[in-house]
Amino acid sequence: MSKKRKPEWTPVNSGKEFASEIVTGTKKLKTKTAPPLKEKNYDLKTLVKGVREGNRTLLAKAITLIESNAEKHFLPAQELIKELLPYSGNSIRIGITGVPGAGKSTFIENFGLYLIEQGHKVAVLAIDPSSTISKGSILGDKTRMELLSRNPKSFIRPSPSAGILGGVARKTRETIILCESAGYDVILIETVGVGQSETTVRSMVDFFLLMQIAGAGDELQGIKRGIIELADLIVINKADGDNIARTELAKRELQNVLHYIRNSTEGWQTKVVTSSALNKIGLKEIWELITEFQKLTKQSSVFAKRRAQQNTQWFENLIAEAVLHRFYQQEKVKELLPRLKEEVAKGKMPVALAVDTLLKNEKSEE
Repeated sequence: MSKKRKPEWTPVNSGKEFASEIVTGTKKLKTKTAPPLKEKNYDLKTLVKGVREGNRTLLAKAITLIESNAEKHFLPAQELIKELLPYSGNSIRIGITGVPGAGKSTFIENFGLYLIEQGHKVAVLAIDPSSTISKGSILGDKTRMELLSRNPKSFIRPSPSAGILGGVARKTRETIILCESAGYDVILIETVGVGQSETTVRSMVDFFLLMQIAGAGDELQGIKRGIIELADLIVINKADGDNIARTELAKRELQNVLHYIRNSTEGWQTKVVTSSALNKIGLKEIWELITEFQKLTKQSSVFAKRRAQQNTQWFENLIAEAVLHRFYQQEKVKELLPRLKEEVAKGKMPVALAVDTLLKNEKSEE
């Protein structure tokens, strides 16, 4: 019979008012602790072969490698990209942005499913908002695009947009190369639609689509001129039910505005269309405009010229970022920077003099 005893916290000489008791087991159970799961590592040859065969698991693994910030992963990742580079470049890269609530995720899911029905393979690279405080990210696109994510001819990859050298530009560009090598001929890049992210995405895509909604008062409210100048196509979404008349009004207003704004792509007039992503209305027209754009810009060599310029810009940006990164890693800079920052903040030293002091000390270290 099992023995009973009072817990250690029970007061000495306590009575029945403390009814808690501990029962000692009859025998000690022998349990085996399972060994920790080891992450499976794939060699370069396996990753290249898997990506080329369209293996989504190995494609995800390859992307994880190039997204890694660990120094030991940099060279293997670059070697992987070098091996796959000859098989890339055979897609149409489409950037999609818009105000929150414009229905981007619903549009991307139904547009992606439509394209798959037309015989295409679709990759969605969703740039998530990363917290500047926690560096965390929502990464919720697979739950918002459930039907598309289950389709074997789709691939969805959310990527945090902060906290890495080169930021979204470098990692997303390299991910595009991997997806194209895996046979995805339509790459959709969704951005959160705030701040600098639109300009970044424009610098890595062939076609830029801006999503808007009508019926929220002033039809042009919240649309910045700079963002309209980036767009090759403006889609006014949610053209259904009582909102159809308002979307048509917004369409006419935007068409008038476009007469005074420079086109984003040489030889292409920015268009405005209405759609209902929820009811799958307007998807065919949008795809026809994109294919028309692709045909026209390839004939005029604008397509190839833009991609070459984007690669050159990417190269120059990475040089600037790498030089800056190495500068901040120097011991003398690490030592002086906090003091100079404090003096500038308190108004004790002119900003230009503080910068000059830092640069002179950096040179003396060499």
